[in-house]
Amino acid sequence: MKFIIQRDQLMAGVQDVMKAISSRTAIPILTGMKIDAKSDGITLTGSDSDISIESYIPAEENGIVHVEQIEEGSIVLQARYFPDIVRKLPEKTVEIEADSNLKVTIRSGKAEFNLNGQDAEEYPQLPKLQTDNSFEIPTDLFKSLIKQTVFAVSTMETRPILTGVNVKLENETLIFTATDSHRLASREIPVKESNGNLPSIVVPGKSLTELNKILDDTEENVEISVTNNQILFRTKHLNFLSRLLDGNYPETSRLIPEQSKTILHVKTKELINTIDRASLLAKEERNNVVKLTTKGDNVLEITSNSPEVGRVAEEISVQSIEGEELKISFSSKYMLDALKAIENDEVKVEFTGAMRPFIIKPANNDPILQLILPVRTY
Repeated sequence: MKFIIQRDQLMAGVQDVMKAISSRTAIPILTGMKIDAKSDGITLTGSDSDISIESYIPAEENGIVHVEQIEEGSIVLQARYFPDIVRKLPEKTVEIEADSNLKVTIRSGKAEFNLNGQDAEEYPQLPKLQTDNSFEIPTDLFKSLIKQTVFAVSTMETRPILTGVNVKLENETLIFTATDSHRLASREIPVKESNGNLPSIVVPGKSLTELNKILDDTEENVEISVTNNQILFRTKHLNFLSRLLDGNYPETSRLIPEQSKTILHVKTKELINTIDRASLLAKEERNNVVKLTTKGDNVLEITSNSPEVGRVAEEISVQSIEGEELKISFSSKYMLDALKAIENDEVKVEFTGAMRPFIIKPANNDPILQLILPVRTY
């Protein structure tokens, strides 16, 4: 195997696949990175058996040559050393060569590294996803879907199913839902040209977080396909494969209150800043509880009281308050996460009493919904 490649292209591909490589894995060869050279380009692969990432660097694209003098072959290199070597090479191009004894030479300018490779035949074959169940969505939309939901997954392994995001496609609508049983985030988007429906699946939150970091805003679409226990996200240069979580996701639709007793319209940024300040004195407690009280004339009071530290109170004018008066306490962290995820200048907060979950939506009725359970304070 031998090729000469642009260092920046190689580095970008290496950084992507590194996100799937773990130093703690049951299969020793998975601590390495697989390099496949074919006449049309180079494919890098990393996997920890939960997530597998393939990054493809075409030999030539739009008239620009990325890889040249390719002699086909494949090798597995130690992922602990390879990225740092590539990053620090002196020249813009890198020559990588592997001989029949699995010895690898990396040359750039006057620097030369010799590494011991491993046999690529021993690297586990990634499952090839052949599936009719696939659809495409714009990358930027997909990234915002992840961002607006994935923060609400559970970090507790006690209920593994809640550490994932529930994904389903029905009636040409793609729905993402995440909950840790104290809060819930959901978002839906229309999907054209999908082949039928996608049964409800649960994608590990960790996989989506990593995918979000890798996906390039310049890519136009992400193609998503699902088989029995794997999901594949594919763009022009990237295959991202993740296992799915086993089990049934709880039915979340019944958590969402049908009617509300108090509705606030408020500027998102003002509410974020006020709650942020109120939470400064609530650091000691686990959930940083703050209290919201409606006062007449479209004024809210946000307070936080921590007996050892002190008390903070701030009044904030809102666009409108409809319905009953209200006093409610909630986790400032959950509220801030929800407000930041919505990405809209104005939000509508709907309450159904002090002890019932309340929901936050963008004022423009975008189908994003954040639900939070209040905290009992007596």
